[in-house]
Amino acid sequence: MHVLFQVIRQDADAAPRIQTYQLDVEPGNTILDCLNRIKWEQDGTLAFRKNCRNTICGSCAMRINGRSALACKENVGSELARLQEIAAHSPMQNGTADVPTITVAPMGNMPVVKDLVVDMKSFWDTLQAVDPFVSTAARQVPEREFLQSPAERERLNQVGNCILCGACYSECNGREVNSEFVGPHALAKAYRTIADSRDSQTEQRLERYNEGTKGVWGCTRCYYCNTVCPMGVAPMEQISKIKQEILDRLPTESSQAQPVSRPIRHRRVLIELVKQGGWIDERRFGVKVVGNSFRDLKGLFSLAPLGFRMLARGKFPMSFEPSEGTAEVRSLIEAVQSLEQQSQQSQFHQSTVEASDKS
Repeated sequence: MHVLFQVIRQDADAAPRIQTYQLDVEPGNTILDCLNRIKWEQDGTLAFRKNCRNTICGSCAMRINGRSALACKENVGSELARLQEIAAHSPMQNGTADVPTITVAPMGNMPVVKDLVVDMKSFWDTLQAVDPFVSTAARQVPEREFLQSPAERERLNQVGNCILCGACYSECNGREVNSEFVGPHALAKAYRTIADSRDSQTEQRLERYNEGTKGVWGCTRCYYCNTVCPMGVAPMEQISKIKQEILDRLPTESSQAQPVSRPIRHRRVLIELVKQGGWIDERRFGVKVVGNSFRDLKGLFSLAPLGFRMLARGKFPMSFEPSEGTAEVRSLIEAVQSLEQQSQQSQFHQSTVEASDKS
């Protein structure tokens, strides 16, 4: 079948342009197969990265029809089917083109070197910033190796699948508007070190990942990193695990003196807003968490540059529509909170009885 390939081409510091190529392809041909044919048969100047052709090296990550993916993994048939499904649910789409079209573009959040090749320096720098290596500095090194149980090793399997392709980083909304945020790839690797029983720097790591919006609190929870990850690493899930590790080490909400720390406030506000609207009203979230509901003027003013960047890039939500299932979501949250309260009361009663028996 005939397919048009619209390739977003660009030289460094130049405006992007669209160049179209037509190929006679099979549905099972990968996007990388097609790009190779374009380069070999039609235009030898087209630049893109490739290596293994087998979803191992991550070199061929690029934006395919609007989302970052591996060109060696996605094929023509699945891409056209995905486009048809999108068109079927989009009121803006009126029918399909006579010749199916696949659009290929360079990854986002990184400057273009040429065509589909991007400069990944910031990607590697942010990865380096989280120190993604197991540290045994405070432990005595054994003669052979550090032993792990199967259960301890299993905790590392999911994040160990990361091939550092950059797809999650490319689509990260947090990184797009906040250059200090290290990104989902780095924090997924960060969780790997935290989960590793051989690491001796867990507390120091958590302290660093808890800093402002550089670490886990810079994540906007858009879940796009989970959607585009070709290896099922689920970076957002790993970020949530780091947050939980941080929260677990804080004093309990009942015993903590005012003012409430930002991580605790983050959790409280998130639950409060979800109960009110079914999902998070991002317009209020930053003000309530970072600005402490206008009590922390320094924190509030610190949001201004981020807010302006979000507005400039069209990322700031100008309105909020509550979820249709808000009432159901609220009832579920309240049911869980009620169970937690009952459990706490039961534990308190049991500890009181035990103390009374001892006396």
